[in-house]
Amino acid sequence: MIKRIDFQDIHLTKKLFELQRASYHVEAELIGFFDLPPLKESFEEFQRCDETFLGYFYEDELTGALSFTTDGEELTICRMVVHPNHFRKGIAQMLLYDLEENNPESTILKVSTGKDNFPAKPYI
Repeated sequence: MIKRIDFQDIHLTKKLFELQRASYHVEAELIGFFDLPPLKESFEEFQRCDETFLGYFYEDELTGALSFTTDGEELTICRMVVHPNHFRKGIAQMLLYDLEENNPESTILKVSTGKDNFPAKPYI
């Protein structure tokens, strides 16, 4: 199930923060660059980010998430994370599909990733 994450729920926000760190740590190892901003971000900084988060839940466990911002017709994907235990299960694809389906007014979609992040490249 996919649902919007409410940052007022501190327990869930902490789970999301932990998920982000686990996922980006794998990306850092993959691309050989450990100074990724999400890995340097404190929990307090994370709580203040001005992004909307969608979470993918499997049996009540948060296993994936993406964040985005909108500006008129432009939608920017800021983060995409999947727990390493749930890689290759189509979670990122389901999150992207849900995002597009529920934002039909967004005609411009922006996303970026590191040049060596080969698992992410099919999505950009």
